Parts: sequence; structure tokens; C-alpha cells
Amino acid sequence: MGDGNQQLLGRVAIAAKLITVEQLNEAVRKHGERNDGVRLGDLMVQLGMLTQPQLEQVLAMQRSVMEKAAAKRASAHRSDPAPGAEPEKGPAPLAQVRLAKVPAQEATSTRPAPERQARTAAEPAAAAAERPQAAKAPGKKARPAAGRAGAQLDDLLREAVAAGASDIHIHGGAPIKLRGCGKIYDHGSAPLSEDEARALVYQSLGEADRAAFEEHGEHDYCHEIEGVGRFRANAYRQLRGTDAVFRHIPAQPPSLEELGLPSSLAKLTSYHQGLVLLTGPMSCGKSSTMAALVNLVNEERADHIITIEDPIEYVHTSKRCVVNQRSVKRHTESFARALRASLREDPDVIVIGELRDRETIGLALTAAETGHLVLASLHTGSAIRTVNRVIGAFPPEQQEQVRAMLSESLRAVVSQRLLPRMDEQGVVPALEIMMVNFAVSSLIRDSKTVQIHSVLQTGAAQGQSLLDDALAELVKSRTVSSEDALLHCEDPKKIPQYRSRETV
Repeated sequence: MGDGNQQLLGRVAIAAKLITVEQLNEAVRKHGERNDGVRLGDLMVQLGMLTQPQLEQVLAMQRSVMEKAAAKRASAHRSDPAPGAEPEKGPAPLAQVRLAKVPAQEATSTRPAPERQARTAAEPAAAAAERPQAAKAPGKKARPAAGRAGAQLDDLLREAVAAGASDIHIHGGAPIKLRGCGKIYDHGSAPLSEDEARALVYQSLGEADRAAFEEHGEHDYCHEIEGVGRFRANAYRQLRGTDAVFRHIPAQPPSLEELGLPSSLAKLTSYHQGLVLLTGPMSCGKSSTMAALVNLVNEERADHIITIEDPIEYVHTSKRCVVNQRSVKRHTESFARALRASLREDPDVIVIGELRDRETIGLALTAAETGHLVLASLHTGSAIRTVNRVIGAFPPEQQEQVRAMLSESLRAVVSQRLLPRMDEQGVVPALEIMMVNFAVSSLIRDSKTVQIHSVLQTGAAQGQSLLDDALAELVKSRTVSSEDALLHCEDPKKIPQYRSRETV
């Protein structure tokens, strides 16, 4: 069986929901390490990913897919224009593309009929089998992907990333919108109709994602484009139809330097137990900072890292560490369930995408107390609010115990903001950093968190930093404007009042 056919077998197995993408990647890696001629399908059986009857089922589906692909190629060959005929025109610019409408019965059905479900599972694999042969046809111009609308969405996302956009908004009744440097602007396309917006959104939904979206009316998932990266996506229904927002996640985890973060944050990865919290509002770069820290651990330590995310954003390949990434609702029922199970999975570092509820916060504190380094994010605005939020998540009768646990296990809180640069060359982070020393620990234990502000204000030598001080420095260096800094500060008196275009 050739490499292409073996890859097709893997894709068919994923479409049939018999294995996951992670299992396929593991099987392909192990298959490449062996030289005994074993077939990929047989190796999956040996690894326990498939049973023998399941493998035979997948092989039968693969044969069906290949036969359909061959029939399509033969049909396309018969319909090729005669020599000398005018060649087909290439695809129109994205702003001019009119999308094929999704049939109403497929777009609105809450449960796909069995025959449509089987067709949905087989079509992506058939398209994948068809593309390589079409690309290799000698002397023949590649046809535009008319009727295969997925290529249109991927082209749109590629174009947006190349233009420096961080988010892509698809809305029915409005033009496509992009976000760059923190601001939303028009992509330049005509307004999308409700059907066109729905068609674009449905291109990114696999069978399982589509079923979840149709059942609940909103769905978090990831869409991946080779060579571009992953896109954290949320599809949702609203008054004008079906909308979605795609956030670009680069293929490789960033470094602290690439993010413009101080190298002193690398110290956070040196702890072997305790809790490190990355906080801030939405879209402030918490996920990227977390990914940079996890990548540092992966490169510098020989440990077991378990990440629990919803959905998985940055993909971490195992380097010096063994890295296992779990997605809520796809690989596990909830953050709390995965956290509880992780304590029996021999982890050294546990990464939690978000502390959403009391149970998850309690389990994170327990894991930090029992000899694990826990990295987690929280939607709070400052270090003091973070401490109060963690304690306040519990009923009054438990808060004294939680205070004691937090004072012993908390190692650092990093509160982050992203501000547009004055030179319009991207964004720059501003940080509030609280390193938990004896003074901070005592204030947490004694319920005197309001006094932590003074410790941060006077503790620069110990790595402490207030957000207002960081904002003031960015304004003084003419990196960000006073107006933007004032949107995030606690005390406006600390921010120098320069006009945006004034020269110091």
C-alpha cells in the first residue's frame, strides 16, 4: 500500500470516528520509525487503536472512496474541452466570490439522516484522494474549486493572516471583517447573504462539530490549514443567521522574545510545584504567553506535561518532555473530570486552559499542593482581583482554608494587556507581575490582600510590577499613546498626558 493510500486510510478512519487525529499522528510517527514493512492499518491494530473488524470496515470504506474518486476523474476527463478551446478562467478574487448555497434541509436539520451522514464522512476523504492525481495531470491547468467551497474559506483565512489579521469575522448581512492591531476593519468584500455566510461557516465544520453546532446553536472548535496554522473558531446562530469568528493560532508556539515579553518570565518555568496564574481580559494574549512558557518547559526539562484546553490551540510536539494534550468535549467531559484523572497519569506539569468554576479551581489548588506545577489562566483584571476571585469562588465557611492553601501554593500572578503600538506595527504587552514572596503569602493568609498593592509598588528588585507603572513606561517611550494607556490603567494620574502625535 503506497504512502498516499495509507494516509487516506487514516483519514477515512477519522471520518468514521474510529480514531482521533492525535492517534493517527502517533501511528504515522511510529510507522515511519519501523522498517519491517508493516502496513499502517495493521500497526493501528497492534497499538490497540482499531480492532481487526474495524480495520476491515475502514479498508472497505477506503476502497469505496477510491472508486468514487476514480469515477470523478474519469467523468472530468470526458468533459475536458477540446484542444484549442478557451481555457477556464481562474478563481475570482475573494471579494467577488459568490458562494454556493447550503441546501436548507442540510443546514437546518438537527440530526443528519444516515445516508447524508455517510456521505458527509466520505466526501472529505474522496476530495483528498482526488486532489493529488489532478495536480499531477501533465499539461493540464488545475481547475478552480468550483462547488468545493472549503477552498474558498481556506483562501480567505490565508489572505487574512498574510495581511496581519488576528481575527476573521463572518457575519450574515455584513461584509467580512478582520481585526488587526486591536481594531476591526472591512475585508473589502460585498455583504454576505445569510446563505453565503452559512456556507462559509459550514466549510470549517467536520461531522462531529456540525452535529454539536446544530444541537446547541454555538460551538467551539479548531480549524487547521497546513502551512498557515490553526484557527480557534466559534460558530453561532444569531438574528441574521449563522456567524463565526476565527482566531489565528500560529503553527509553532512563540518564544517570550517574539511576544515582546521580559525574559524574567522564564523563571516561572523553573518551579517544580505550585500554581502560576496568567490573567487578563479576553484577547489580551494569555494563550500565547502560556504557550511560550509550556514550550520552555518542553525544551528545558525532562517531564510529563498534560494540557487541558477547550479547544486545543497551540500544538506542542514532544521535545525533551512527553506532552499530552486533551480537548474538553472531544477527549474528556470537562476540565474538572480531566484534572481529577490527570492526578493518576503521572504528570509533572499540568496546564489548564481556563479556571471556569469552583470545582476546577479546587482541583488546581490540590494539584499544586501535591507536588505538581500548575499553569492556568483566569479572566481577572489584576493580581489582587485574581487572589480575591480564587478565594471568593468558595463559600464563606471554606474561604479560610482556601486562603491558607493559596498562600502556600501560589507562586506568581501575571496580569496582561495588549495595546496597539503608535507606529501601527502590531501590539505590545503591558504586564502586572506579582511574585509570591513571604510578605505576599502572609497578606493572603491574613486576608489583607488590599495591602499587596504596596508590595508590588516597592518590590521592583524582587520582580514585582504594577500595571500602571508598565503603562506609564510604554507612554514615556512613545510606544503607545496616552489615550490607549488610559483605557487600561487603575490610576490615570500615573499616565503622562502626551498627545498622540506630539514629539517629546
